[in-house]
Amino acid sequence: MWQTPYRKNDVEAGVRPLYPTMLESPELRWAFIRKIYSILTLQLLLTIVVAAVVVAVRPIAVFFATTAAGLALYIVLIIMPFIVLCPLYYYHQRHPLNYFLLGLFTVGLAFVVGLTCAFTSGKVILESVILTTAVVVSLTLYTFWAASRGHDFNFLGPFLFGAVFVLILFALIQMLFPLGKISVMIYGCLASIIFSGYIIYDTDNLIKRYSYDEFIWAAVALYIDIINLFLSVLTCFRVADA
Repeated sequence: MWQTPYRKNDVEAGVRPLYPTMLESPELRWAFIRKIYSILTLQLLLTIVVAAVVVAVRPIAVFFATTAAGLALYIVLIIMPFIVLCPLYYYHQRHPLNYFLLGLFTVGLAFVVGLTCAFTSGKVILESVILTTAVVVSLTLYTFWAASRGHDFNFLGPFLFGAVFVLILFALIQMLFPLGKISVMIYGCLASIIFSGYIIYDTDNLIKRYSYDEFIWAAVALYIDIINLFLSVLTCFRVADA
């Protein structure tokens, strides 16, 4: 028998479907969503702890900023999360290796965030945290609301991918040929818009497309979106504060 969509007033469904054409059990999808946001919350808490230690213990930042070994280690920390993503992609269903790799990935990015914040004023960091939190919460709520009304954001995928490619080229040009504060501000604003779009896109995928076995990969996607949004907003506020 073909499975029929859950109807808005279907008593047997028990829970209102997340979107009009939903075929799976809403209870199972909500359990999956809660699991993703639990993992994401732990990732963000770990990031806050690691970043706070890096900022509070000044010798750590000084070591990375003033020594050749520190610079080399900083480059390793930047590259490491991208390297960890490869085995994480293949072993995201193998417990407990998937959680170990996820923790390694999170700690690597947390160090990068901490070192960025170590050379930023507390006021700018607080402003960035507040704005990032507001944007993430509002976009998440909007996406759930829009999905319940039948809107789909899967079409954003190719546009966002192309935008990130342009953003990377922009960053490379900025590093090779510095164009001044205005250029950095433009970069930060564009990046903020792009990763705001990714939050909508990945939240929509979380609601509709990720399978129950892809909980690690879904958490990674949202975590990367939030961290990149924070760093983009931080870039804008740093330039404005300079």
